[in-house]
Parts: sequence; C-alpha cells; structure tokens
Amino acid sequence: MVMIGLTGKPNVGKSTFFSAATLATVPIASYPFTTKKANIGVTYASTNCVCRELKIQDNPVNSQCIDGVRYIPVKLVDCPGLVPGAWKGRGLGNQFLDEIRKADVLLLILDAAGSTDEEGRPCKPGLGDPVKDLKFLEEEFDMWIFQILKKDWDKLARKTETLREDLASVLAEKLAGLQIKKHFIVQVLESLDFKSKKPTQWTDENLKIFAEKLRKTSKPILIVANKVDLPQAEENIGRLKETGYPVIPCSAEAELVLRRASEKGLIDYKPGNHEFKILDEKKLTEKQFSALNMVKEKVLDRFGSTGVQNAINFSLFNLLGMIAVYPVEDENKFTDHEGRVLPDCYLIPKGTTVKEFAYMIHTELGENFIYAVEVKGKKRVGEDYMIKHGDIIKIVSAKSRG
Repeated sequence: MVMIGLTGKPNVGKSTFFSAATLATVPIASYPFTTKKANIGVTYASTNCVCRELKIQDNPVNSQCIDGVRYIPVKLVDCPGLVPGAWKGRGLGNQFLDEIRKADVLLLILDAAGSTDEEGRPCKPGLGDPVKDLKFLEEEFDMWIFQILKKDWDKLARKTETLREDLASVLAEKLAGLQIKKHFIVQVLESLDFKSKKPTQWTDENLKIFAEKLRKTSKPILIVANKVDLPQAEENIGRLKETGYPVIPCSAEAELVLRRASEKGLIDYKPGNHEFKILDEKKLTEKQFSALNMVKEKVLDRFGSTGVQNAINFSLFNLLGMIAVYPVEDENKFTDHEGRVLPDCYLIPKGTTVKEFAYMIHTELGENFIYAVEVKGKKRVGEDYMIKHGDIIKIVSAKSRG
C-alpha cells in the first residue's frame, strides 16, 4: 500500500489533518510535541469509479464506492514535529527520521496564518513565517540525507574506485534504509555537473548538492497551507506558491468538524466536496450549528473545499503519478471468481505494464502470464501493454487455464 507522510514543525495541525483524514482519535493540543510517536492509519484516495461509465452496480471489497466515487485505501503516517537541528537529534528528530523514510510522498503541513513560531509555540497570527519554516524544513531533510552519505564516504568512495563498482549501485545499498530506489539515484547522478569527478574527489558541498537533488527526486513534497480560516493566511499562500512547490490551501480543523458531524449522522458530507447538507437541524446544538456555519463561510465558500482530500489526491495522482486499475476474472460480467462486480481497485504507478501488474496481484500470476484483456476496449494485449487510468484488466495465466 502507498504511504503518505505528514511532516512539519510542531503544532501546525498535522495530527488534526491525520484525524480528519482517517477518523482516528489522536492527541491534539496547542503545544509543541503533542505527538510523541508516529501515528499510522488508513485514509483514502478518491477517483471517479468506472461503474458510472459502465452504468453498472459494483460490489467493492478492498475499497468503497459512494455515488460513483471510488475511495481507495492508502497508508498515512503522522510524524513527530521537526524543529531546527532535528537531523542532529534535537527535539524528536530521530523518531521523525525513522518514520518518514518509509513514505513515498510527503505532505508538508505549514501554518499559513503564521500563528506559530519556529519552535511550534503559539503566537499572534502573522508573527510566524511559513516561508522561513519551509526553508528550515528543507534543510533538515537535506542534512538528514547528507549526514548518512557523509558517514564512511571516504571508505565507500575508495572501494568504488578500487573495485570499479557502479556508484549508483553502491549508493542504493548505502541508502536502502531510506527506501530510495536505484533509478532515483541514477537520475540524480546523470543531472550533476560534477558527475565526471571520481567519488574520492567529491567535496562536502558536492555531497550536499547530491543530497538535496536526491531528496527532491525521491521524496516529492506537497505544501499543505493549513489554517486558512485565520488572518494572514491568504497572503502567505501567495508567497508559498512563489517557492515553486505545489500548494493546497487547507483547514484540517474544518474537515474534522465535517467528518465528525457526518459520522454522527448530522450532515451529509463526502470528503472533498464543496458543500454539505444538514439532515436534521433539530438534532444540532447551537454550538454545532455555529461551527458548521463557520466552516461554510470561512472555508468552503472561500476555497471550495477544506483541502484535505485535495491534498491526498494531488500527492498520489499528480506527484506520484498513480493510476487506478480494476482487475477482474470475468471480462463479460466484470466480476471476480465469487461473482462480485468490480471488487478491487489498485493504485499503481503510471507506466506499469500488465505483466508487472500481474506480479503485483500475485507472484504466480506474473510467472505464468500468457496475455491480458483490456476489458473496456475488448481487446487482447501482450505483456508490454501499459495500463491506463481507469482500465479494467483480466489477466490470463497458464495456471488459470489449467
């Protein structure tokens, strides 16, 4: 399952975002280091389901389909907050680094209203600076990778040259704990001006440049500009967009209000929607009614959504380039072996071939692969066919024939 990491300094709303996205109950308070250890839960990417296109009633098993929208499970990890010097172990930095290495993509939660200082302590909105926060957080990520590279670099460099080993392979082994794949390392090495240098000639500055480029390539970042309902936020969102990172305006607190109200049956609300419907005003307390009105006026009417579902979807479909695919066994009825219609939906990287997808489902299916059927187009395809978003695929293998 794909993993999204929530990162940022303390007290910016990471745990609120986590609770809103997963409906898990975690400690939330207005002081630094409320999160002492990582919280791991399940959230959902949403995409239009093919059932609407085919005009059929599906029967999902590993995901949900609500009004033609398929919700596909992904892992979400809420990491302890970062403070300057976290890469050296300051604050809860070591715990952060141990968890964030597992993430495929990072949601960098920033206090767009500037209502927290550099250490995560509450302050008057506007006194904190989310752009400065971004810069120190970038440095923490880069120094984290740099110090891992720097350790034993001389020994590694001499070994590479003496034994004439492939530098990318050696680095992939060195960085295996960060779950950075070799193709990212190859891509970064090819882009460097100093790639012609022997590894023993690399300076600390070279290593830092390599670490920064590798972080940007292997751990893509989406800025989640949280607390948009507070003063100063809109101005800071504009400044954050100038940094070159994609930015999603967000109010995690508003999303949590809506999700909890929906869970209690007070409103009809689907994650990512620009509106909600009160089911029975008589069931609402004055405080609940006021909170819902505030969410509508300060967030939904101004920004179109709370941003939580948008952030999850953008990170997966835009930054990671994931696509949704539906495997079936009966291409005529769109069912599995138990007769369930479109039971499964997988998130896979764009560019995945049908044979690679067969291996993702089961090793034996990949090993015994014969051909596949692209069901909507009703055509037989070979192992090199690259799956498209929304494809329905039947895998035919020697085992299934036998």
